[in-house]
Amino acid sequence: MIIMKTKIIFYIVAIVGLFFMSCSDEFLQDKKNYDNATTEIYNYESGCNGRVNDIYGWCLPQPADLTTGTNYLSVSIGSNDLAGKSTEEYSGFSDFVNPEKELSSMDQNPVPDFFLGSSNNIQTSVYGRIRNINDCLKGIQGGTLSDEKKQTLLGQVYFFRAWCYYNLVKWYGGVPIVTDVLEPVESSFTPRSTTKACIDFILEDLDRAATMLKGKVWSGSDYGRVTTGTALALKGRVLLLWASPLFNRKNDESRWQKAYTEMKKDLADIQACGYGLYQTGNNVNGSDFAKQFLVVNGNPEAIFVTLHNNVASDDGLDNQRNNPWERGIRPANTGGSGKNAGLALVELFPMKDGKIANLSNLSPLEKAGTRSYANTYSKLERSEYAYDETAPYMNRDPRFYRTFAFPGFRWAFDGDATQRDGHNPSYNSGKDYVVWNYKWYVDLNEAGNPENGNSYSADNLYTSNVGIYVRKKSDDYDLGTKLYNYEPLASKGAGPFFSQAPLIELRYTEVLMNLAEAACMAGQMGEAVTYLQQIRQRAGYTAENNYGLQANLASDQATCMSAILYERQIEFAYEGKRFDDMRRWMLFDGGATLPSGAPSSWQMTGFGGNTCTWLGFTPWNGQRRERVEFRTGNQFGAGTQYWDGDPLVQAGVERPEGVDFRKADIDTQLTTLKEWYNTNLVPQYKLGDGQDAQKNVEFITFLPKYYFLGLSSGAQNANKGLPQTIGWQDYNNGGAEGTFDPLAE
Repeated sequence: MIIMKTKIIFYIVAIVGLFFMSCSDEFLQDKKNYDNATTEIYNYESGCNGRVNDIYGWCLPQPADLTTGTNYLSVSIGSNDLAGKSTEEYSGFSDFVNPEKELSSMDQNPVPDFFLGSSNNIQTSVYGRIRNINDCLKGIQGGTLSDEKKQTLLGQVYFFRAWCYYNLVKWYGGVPIVTDVLEPVESSFTPRSTTKACIDFILEDLDRAATMLKGKVWSGSDYGRVTTGTALALKGRVLLLWASPLFNRKNDESRWQKAYTEMKKDLADIQACGYGLYQTGNNVNGSDFAKQFLVVNGNPEAIFVTLHNNVASDDGLDNQRNNPWERGIRPANTGGSGKNAGLALVELFPMKDGKIANLSNLSPLEKAGTRSYANTYSKLERSEYAYDETAPYMNRDPRFYRTFAFPGFRWAFDGDATQRDGHNPSYNSGKDYVVWNYKWYVDLNEAGNPENGNSYSADNLYTSNVGIYVRKKSDDYDLGTKLYNYEPLASKGAGPFFSQAPLIELRYTEVLMNLAEAACMAGQMGEAVTYLQQIRQRAGYTAENNYGLQANLASDQATCMSAILYERQIEFAYEGKRFDDMRRWMLFDGGATLPSGAPSSWQMTGFGGNTCTWLGFTPWNGQRRERVEFRTGNQFGAGTQYWDGDPLVQAGVERPEGVDFRKADIDTQLTTLKEWYNTNLVPQYKLGDGQDAQKNVEFITFLPKYYFLGLSSGAQNANKGLPQTIGWQDYNNGGAEGTFDPLAE
C-alpha cells in the first residue's frame, strides 16, 4: 500500500443485482450497506455477488470529463476535456498544450492527479479502489463457495485490478504494486515498481481473468459483465502500450513480435465470446458505424461497456444513471449544449475515396496563417476530390456524416422543444429537426473579424455559436433508436435528454486496429492491411478501390503504420482515444526533446530517431487549431440580436430540405445544400486556440516531461517515500529533480 496520512473512511456499498446493468425503474433501488462486513459474507453467493458488484460500481468507466484525477478512473470519453482539447478534435488550449502555463508538481499550476484521486474516501481514491479489490479477492478465496463459483467471481475482480493498474501505468509508468489488504498507515509502504514489472503484473491478472472466465456467457440482467474476451482485448491494449515508442525508444522488435503473436492467438477466443464488427447488412451512409453505439443488449462491438438507464429521478431514490453525452452534443434549441468540432479534424477527415484532401493550396487564415497540419501524414496519398472550403461536407468518408453536423443537416429526435422555449423550432416535435446554426452580425463592420464574438445564430440558438457540431455517438432518431426520455421542462442536469445509451470503452474495432498495429510493426504489413480493409468495409467502402487504401501499405512499414494511426484518428474520433495514441507515438515532437534530468537511454534511437519524421507526421507542437462558422452574406445586411433577427428570414430566403442520410443518394441533396450555401452563406473563420496579452496568436506547446506525468504535490505529501518521476520536481525534497525512471527495467 502507499502511505495515507489523511484519515480514510472505510465503507463498502454492495448492490444486490447488477445495478449498472439494469434498465428498470428499480435501478440502484435495492441497496445494502456492508460497513464492518465480516468474512462470513463470502460464504454466501449473495454476499460474494454483492462485493463483486460493488467493484463494478466503482471501477466501470464513467461518462464524465477527464478532469484532475478525482473522476473515478480518469478516462476520457471524447469530450472537450483535458485530453480532447490536446488533439485535433477540438480547439482551445488545455493544460497539457498551453504555451503560457507549465504544469508543476509543486504548488502552483498543479499537474493533474491521476495517482491519488480523492484521498479521504477509499472508494474514490485510486489505491482505495485497489484495496477494495484486494479485499474482495482475499474474501472470496477464503470463503466456502465451490471452486467453480469462485473462479467466475474472481475472474471478474482480477480484470478490474488490471484495469485500475493500466490506467495508472499509461500516465506514470511504474507505480506501487499492491496485492495485500494493507491499512492506511505510514508503515504500510510499497515502493514504485518498474514499468516492466507493472506491465507483467497487469498481463498476469488479465490472463488469469481470461482463464477463469473461459466459456462464461452472460445474458439477461447479467449482460455487460466482463468476459474472457474483455480481458484479452484489454491485454492487447496493454501489450501495444508496452511496445509503443513511449516505452520502446529503441524499437525493440521483440516487443512488437510478442504483442502480435499474443494478440493473434487471442483473437479466436475474443470472437468465441460473440464479439465482432457490428453490421446489419443494410448499411446506408455509415448507418452501421453510427448504430453500433446505440445497441444496449447483445452488441458484438461492445467488449467493455458501461450500461445506463433513462430514469429522471424525482422520487428521492438513488436510481438515476444516465449517459449525459446526448444532451452534451445536441444544439441548445433542443435543450443541449453542443460541442464545437475543431477545424483541423474536419479538414483532415478522408474524402469519398478514402484519401486525405489536398489542403496545401488553401488560403492562409487571417491572423492564424497557414494550416500547418496540411502536410500531416505526408506518406499517404492525397484525394482526387477537391476540398471545398465553402461546403466542407462535399464528397466525404461515410463516417464524416455520422461524426459532424452542419447547417442544413437533419438530426432528428423525439420531443417538442417549444415546450422549453416558445421561440424554439418544433420541426414536427423534433422528428424532422434540421440544424440551422448559421449566424449573422448586428454590425457588418464586425463581420469577417476572427476575434469578434458579437454574433447571433438562427432558430433561437442566439449566442450558441457552434459552427460545426460533434455528432458522434448520437442517438439520431432517424437510426430507428430512442434510448432517451425527452423532458423539455426538466430542471435536472444539463438538459432534457435522459439517455440510457451505453458507454463503450473498448470495442471490437479496436481489437482489429490494435492487431493491425502489432502486425505492421512485426513485419506483417499485408496482414495488417486485411484488418484495415475489414474496418473500412463496415464504414461503407468496397473492394472496388481497395477500400480507399493505397497500394503500397503491404510493402512499406512506415507508410502502413501511418495509415493505421490515421485510421485510428478517424474511426475513434470523439471516443477519448486520440490523446493516448498521440502520447504513445510521441506525436507532439517525435521524441526529439528530452525533459530535464533524463538519461541518454531516453533518446529515441529507433524509428529513425524521430517518430514524426519516420511516419511523415507533422509534429503537433507548434500548430494551431481554429474553428469555422457559416454566416449570412453581406448582401442581406445586418440582423438584430433577437430570436427573429435573421436577415435571411427577413429577406424571405427559403431553406432547402434538410439532408436526409436515410436516403442512399445523398450527393444530390448535398449539392443542393452547397448551392444554397453559395448563394446565402460564407464561411467565417474564428480563432480557436489562444492569443497572448498583445493579441499575437500562440501555438500548441506540449512539454517533453508530459509524456510521463509527475506525482502531484498532494500525492507526494501523502506518499513521502515515493520517488518523483524524472523531469518533475520532488515536492518532498525541496524541489530537486525527480529520480524515478519509467523506462528503466
